[in-house]
Amino acid sequence: MRTEGEIATNTDPAGLWSLVVPLKPLARAKSRLGRAAGELARPRLALAFAQDTVVAALSCARVRDVVVVTDDAAAGAALSALGARVVPDVPAAGLNAALAYGARSVRALSPAVPVAALNADLPALRAGELARVLDFASAFPRAFLRDAAGIGTTFLSCGGGTELRPAFGGRSAARHLASGAVEITLPGVDSVRRDVDTGEDLEVALALGVGPHTERLALALPLTRDR
Repeated sequence: MRTEGEIATNTDPAGLWSLVVPLKPLARAKSRLGRAAGELARPRLALAFAQDTVVAALSCARVRDVVVVTDDAAAGAALSALGARVVPDVPAAGLNAALAYGARSVRALSPAVPVAALNADLPALRAGELARVLDFASAFPRAFLRDAAGIGTTFLSCGGGTELRPAFGGRSAARHLASGAVEITLPGVDSVRRDVDTGEDLEVALALGVGPHTERLALALPLTRDR
């Protein structure tokens, strides 16, 4: 579990980055995790992951705000209570449309702010590791971070005046690289790479040290390793 110092809310209004975090309606989120955790626990885990992701992101000194794009009223209320700004998924056209819309909603209020898309399923996220990723990304118009499997993407950024152009889903790392985004190759940022889709992923995240919402829920569950 993270210490209190690692999950304290950032109160510095001069933080540089706005983060966009997309979240499916909980009833449809994390379908692969149901095999390990059970269908009743699956939506609760999806929310816990998002809560710990948002708390860690808001505690990062390089983050000014977090915008969550979701149509789930319960999740929206829970994440708003943590300090996120919640906007509805107006396009309702999938993950990448939601991310592009979230980025536009940020730029409508702050046209020059750098924006990054961040997965909602990073329960082991560390504010310090996220800060290192953001600092690296700030040197480039667009940058991305591969997930722990090396295939997908957990983070995509764009500087002020640059469009996000998200291409998440499946082999998104290759698509982001082909689109001209610079790959972030920093060592020691495992918590930013470790998204959770399966029971095995969750076990690895728990070993890294997850936030309190995920820890309280996951440790009470009899997880079944995926077959």
